[in-house]
Amino acid sequence: MIENLLDPLFLFFLVGFVGGILKSDLKLPEAVYHLLSTYLLLAIGLKGGVQLAQAAPTRVALPALAALGLGAGMAFIVFYLALRVGRLKRADAAAFAGHYGSASAVTFAAALAVLNRMGIAHEGFMPVLLVIMEVPAILVAIYLHRIGQPSTRGARYGEIVHEVMLNRSVFLLFAGLAVGYAAGPQRFAPFELLFVSAFKPILAFFVLEMGLLAAWRLPELKKGGGWFLGTAAVLVPLAGGLTGGWVGLQVGLSTGGATVLATLAASASYIAAPAAMRVAIPEANTGVCVAAALGITFPFNLAIGIPLYVQWVQWLAR
Repeated sequence: MIENLLDPLFLFFLVGFVGGILKSDLKLPEAVYHLLSTYLLLAIGLKGGVQLAQAAPTRVALPALAALGLGAGMAFIVFYLALRVGRLKRADAAAFAGHYGSASAVTFAAALAVLNRMGIAHEGFMPVLLVIMEVPAILVAIYLHRIGQPSTRGARYGEIVHEVMLNRSVFLLFAGLAVGYAAGPQRFAPFELLFVSAFKPILAFFVLEMGLLAAWRLPELKKGGGWFLGTAAVLVPLAGGLTGGWVGLQVGLSTGGATVLATLAASASYIAAPAAMRVAIPEANTGVCVAAALGITFPFNLAIGIPLYVQWVQWLAR
């Protein structure tokens, strides 16, 4: 645990968070933030695409189905918990389910960095599972909201699907996968210095910005449903991580791969989901969802969750 708290990634997050709490003027320029996020998403997709080109389709199929089921299943469960236990409005419950059923690319990247530091190998096609988990939960959440609001006016389903699939993060992940798959390992080799070796140092700058955003967003949890959102922001990731780790082993993933799937199930989207929810459920309070995902769940996974999922999967694999 101490080792993970001293990891530069967590320390960079802490620097940003403290800077935000103390109202420092520390902030990455908007153009730099977008450049870093573009790089990270493309790098994740590219590495996954290269590995996918070398993997047998039968090896990927079962984990892909598991990721699909985890994302959609978590959206259903979280929605009804938020609606019945949290007493949130239907729109807010759907938005919360969409955020927590979907996955975080940055948390995924952090999990890969932790596994690399610990010397734990994992399947190279894991970014494919990240892409799969980004989308279904958002669509499920929108559907759950719509069936309870027959008279709701807003974007049509075609527009919603277009918004989700062409959302910047999802599109870049798909694009990276396609390019990496088409190029293959030999053609990708000259780019490894930038997209593989430099990945963790560049990720550190992005995590610094995440710390700032988390500090700024955290006060929004007081705006209705705060007690439930704050508690769920820890318990839902724990349940998702423990379930995801067990499922990962059942579908034949290595301990490293199962840990990554656990992390995906435990993470919450704060890029793709908010953008989609603003279009599909404009009356939802996406601000508090982002506050919970970024202010509580992200640092929880970074400091405690990921090492816990590693230990959990290793214990199950004995």
